[in-house]
Amino acid sequence: MNNTSDQPAVQIDCLYSAAQIQQRVQALAVQIDVDYSQSTGELVLVGLLNGAVMFLADLSRSLQTPHRLDFMQVSSYGDQQASSGQLRVLKDLDGNICGKHVLIVEDIIDTGHTLQQTLARLAKRQPASLHVCTLLDKPSRRRVAVGVDYVGFQIEDVFVIGYGMDDAQQYRHLPYIGVKH
Repeated sequence: MNNTSDQPAVQIDCLYSAAQIQQRVQALAVQIDVDYSQSTGELVLVGLLNGAVMFLADLSRSLQTPHRLDFMQVSSYGDQQASSGQLRVLKDLDGNICGKHVLIVEDIIDTGHTLQQTLARLAKRQPASLHVCTLLDKPSRRRVAVGVDYVGFQIEDVFVIGYGMDDAQQYRHLPYIGVKH
């Protein structure tokens, strides 16, 4: 692919390497396994599409606790870098979560609006428990209080890409998490 001179070169600084991510995913899986080891009933990991796909896949493979996967696609960003605060449900769960232990798997928590609205929507379905696991947490950007049970990394207020996270649907494929300049 030719790069013309009128297209600026993209610089991406690595925030977390693929090895650092995998090490943290393994540690989260151990913690989740311990916490759910005495639970009775089915565990359902709910991946929030599209950003959490890579994280969910790696986390699922790392868990020893039996579980099933389901997905929701919700958005308050569109192609923007800032949340609109309005939740749009593009894909809802396929299965019933009533009486089941639900662990929402999220790529990043920023303002908390998307997660707060997703939690409220799922709580109405009467799961046995409802918890949250996020790879990245940006507490400095929080606008609403949300409980987060498992956090991979806490980050500053930077726009990140890679390992499932995007900039206008680009860069999800990167095996690391980077900051685009």
